[in-house]
Amino acid sequence: MSLGLLLLRLALGSIMAAHGAQKLFGWWGGPGMSGIAGMCSSLAYRFPLLMAWSLALAEFGGGLSIATGLVSPLGSLLVTVVMINAVYHVHWAKGFFVGNGGYEFNMLIAGGALALAGTGPGRYALDHAIGWDDNISGAWWLLGVAGAAIVVAFLTLTVGRRRPMVSGAPA
Repeated sequence: MSLGLLLLRLALGSIMAAHGAQKLFGWWGGPGMSGIAGMCSSLAYRFPLLMAWSLALAEFGGGLSIATGLVSPLGSLLVTVVMINAVYHVHWAKGFFVGNGGYEFNMLIAGGALALAGTGPGRYALDHAIGWDDNISGAWWLLGVAGAAIVVAFLTLTVGRRRPMVSGAPA
């Protein structure tokens, strides 16, 4: 079981960290921070540069947290919040299947992150080496991370964004 959790953590965490590195550093054809800030501006975020940094650090840091198994529930929370926002902004309107640009891959990532919050990172993790893994995993952690992710995503999508303009006046 521990080797399976290690494989899941390394795959999920490294994929998310790589996406964060695309944003933070422009690696692997990524847009870098200026490109992400422009995207956040086009999505009507009140503070696009702050949101760009938050997004990039959530992906990079959340991915590293999951991959190393250090403060695992925090990594799960960060990744899940990013996935909820991605589904809302980009993928929901395109349906379920990823072949059409849908949200199935995002849901798989969020589900994997939440599952790790419930199971814990396993024996081959920094949380285990420190002795935290029994204290920061379980059903209540899974539910808590899921609930917190929904709240944070809701606040990001509402309070964090400007209201759309209708005919030159605020809606």
